[in-house]
Amino acid sequence: MRLTVEPLTAEAFAPFGEVLSAPDAPGRGYIDAALANRRAHAKPSLSFTFKAPASLPLASTVMERHLHSSQSFVPMDAGRWLAIVAPHGADGRPDMARARAFLARPDQGVTYGADVWHHPFTVIDRPARFAIFMWKDGGPEDDEFVDVPPFEVVLPDAAG
Repeated sequence: MRLTVEPLTAEAFAPFGEVLSAPDAPGRGYIDAALANRRAHAKPSLSFTFKAPASLPLASTVMERHLHSSQSFVPMDAGRWLAIVAPHGADGRPDMARARAFLARPDQGVTYGADVWHHPFTVIDRPARFAIFMWKDGGPEDDEFVDVPPFEVVLPDAAG
């Protein structure tokens, strides 16, 4: 299966979460409503990551979710990066036939909603640094990874 990346827009990404961007004018924008936590005992987790770029086309066989928590990725020093998502299938696993791949700009972040299937964090172009926020309680439902049929992610000009 092949996914061709599409531009990351708030409208297209809405079924999976929220696109994050800094305000265009002086002031502060709040995203509190996007920061879902379904466990009263979970604690906020803020981490920082440095990722090497992946080569395209990207080949993968894995997706992940965080059943009770949203997960936000905020670029601190980045090029373009991928947000790959899939809705739930009838069996509750990722429905890869309806998966989508979004190409995020360096000035865009995302919050994946709680219980949203997504691909592990992937940057392209160059090494990147991101801040990551989620809620954790240390249990097995903090992170769930599943194997899926092989898929490939390509840029539009390589889709031919």
